[in-house]
Amino acid sequence: MNKTRMSRVGEEIKKELSIVLQRGLKDPRIGFVTVTDVEVTSDLQLAKVYVSIFGSEEQRRDSLAGLQKAKGYLRTEIGRRVKLRHIPDFVFKLDESIDYGSKIETILREISTDGEKGDKQDE
Repeated sequence: MNKTRMSRVGEEIKKELSIVLQRGLKDPRIGFVTVTDVEVTSDLQLAKVYVSIFGSEEQRRDSLAGLQKAKGYLRTEIGRRVKLRHIPDFVFKLDESIDYGSKIETILREISTDGEKGDKQDE
């Protein structure tokens, strides 16, 4: 399948899935979930949905379990909103890039403040 079409389908699923997750799910296990990316296979049979979940490790696990449980409902809702012949099966994966980025930012701040302290001591 054309890469452009795959990316367009992925973006459309991402947009609609974000809306459904914000408004449509009533599962108390699912906390603050943000869909960061959707990768669709070339045959549209599988979609890897990368999600960022705010909270502790236990809350993240619970939210992922809730998303897995709601997979059928989410496919049905996406099927109503996105006009595709076959709605792909969702595989939810935790996107840790935001956590990784904030960790690097913290390290850089520490290095920056240590460098400033060293400059003041030299004077």
